[in-house]
Amino acid sequence: MESSSSTPQLLWFFAIAVCVKLLLIPAYHSTDFEVHRHWLALTHSLPLSNWYADETSPWTLDYPPFFACFERFLSIFAHYIDPQIVDLHNGLNYRANSAIYFLRISVILSDLWLLYGVYRLTKNADVKRRNLIWVLIVWSPALVMVDHLHFQYNGFLLGWLLLSISFLQEGKDLMGGFLFAVLLCFKHLFAVAAPVYFVYLLRHYCWEGLFRGFSRLSVLGAVVVAVFAAAYGPFLYHGQIQQVFNRMFPFGRGLCHAYWAPNFWVFYIILDKVFSFFLKKFGFSIQIPAASFTGGLVGDSSPFAVLPKISPSTTLIMVLLALSPCFIKAWTNPQPRMVARWIAYAYTCGFLFGWHVHEKASLHFVIPLAIVAVQSLEDAKHYFMLSIVSCYSLFPLLYEAQEYPIKVLLLLLHSILMWLGFSTKFTRASAPNTMVTAKKKGAQSKSIESSSPAAEKGGFTIGWVGKSYLLGLLLVEIWGQFLHPYLLGDKFPFVPLMLISTYCAFGIMYSWIWQLRWIISTT
Repeated sequence: MESSSSTPQLLWFFAIAVCVKLLLIPAYHSTDFEVHRHWLALTHSLPLSNWYADETSPWTLDYPPFFACFERFLSIFAHYIDPQIVDLHNGLNYRANSAIYFLRISVILSDLWLLYGVYRLTKNADVKRRNLIWVLIVWSPALVMVDHLHFQYNGFLLGWLLLSISFLQEGKDLMGGFLFAVLLCFKHLFAVAAPVYFVYLLRHYCWEGLFRGFSRLSVLGAVVVAVFAAAYGPFLYHGQIQQVFNRMFPFGRGLCHAYWAPNFWVFYIILDKVFSFFLKKFGFSIQIPAASFTGGLVGDSSPFAVLPKISPSTTLIMVLLALSPCFIKAWTNPQPRMVARWIAYAYTCGFLFGWHVHEKASLHFVIPLAIVAVQSLEDAKHYFMLSIVSCYSLFPLLYEAQEYPIKVLLLLLHSILMWLGFSTKFTRASAPNTMVTAKKKGAQSKSIESSSPAAEKGGFTIGWVGKSYLLGLLLVEIWGQFLHPYLLGDKFPFVPLMLISTYCAFGIMYSWIWQLRWIISTT
């Protein structure tokens, strides 16, 4: 009854978000806009066997087949609105109003799948928790910035992830695994969480005695194989599978993206540059790689001046090692209520230690952590800090002056809403009831759902360390936006980006350590 009555309220949340997104239609959009416009034309104009072989544009198709089919579906409507949108030989940067409005609105409409995922996750939650999750996800400023300004379809993809999590939390493991397999065939970068899914499903769903366990494993395997066969089978039939994989995994692009994602490799790069600087001062002959990390160019920026070169296999090993505590917990104590936390942790590991990570990939763990953020006061404090840091790290994506007040306003409003929402949920007044309930249940250990820390802390607040770190974000922004251009002009243009990446990397690293500690300590 409560879930049905909450539907109109959720639609109001979504309607407000849509109004904001409609106002942003004329705003800046990146080259990703032309990438997706070209993919519409490519999938509409060419037979399926040529989708991953086309080279009429630099923006070759590098997403898995289901996403290519999604583009083909959209191209049907684009053709009726303006045939030039899907004209493969229309040239680059087709920016007619018809193309802008169609593509922008297609992203807004695809967010309905995210809305369904959020609804299904929260349909049985209490009002405070449900509304707070809606605010954190449906009104996420990072999603608005990446999808509706920069331009991508992350909301649609994250809808599949949230749906998968919702089924796993209900104990419907087969459906949860099926939806995750579908997601991987839409965007393969979500595969970082695949080992966690495998361990959890093997232990929780398949570990039911020899006969029943084998039959369940067979069914689960058949479902996953069927999904991948539907996605890749046609390309295997046409002898295109190697070309598809080459497009999806372009390891030649290098360790880091043009703009450094705030992850572990930022510190590795800086250490290499510090070593090379001092060694040159002491007379050593140091050859600086031609593809400089600070040049802001896309290319193979893997070589280092002093430190060893990092290979894709090295990053894979580091990600798996970082994930190992999660594997142990998922195997020894496979609890559905921990699934969202484990999946978010997996994407945090991938973001920190992965190969050629885009800064936009922070959405992969920030959105699932919104589910976790409402579970305890400590989770709320952690999410408050992480959400601000990850959103601020996306600021360089929107570099034009007219978008500056938009991104600042989005982050400020989100911070205020988070503060008010967490303050409402975690108050001193709610503590006595929680403590009484805990006594009745005889609870002696830490509970994931407990809000009793509010009694100790006096409600939602952050300590002086958190406040100091957020103040540092403000100082970094003041330097990059105002002081650096005024004092240094065009000199060292990479410094503001480097400061943002490095400073935010400290925040993301702290979040990873915090999540790791919680996973290890939770029973």
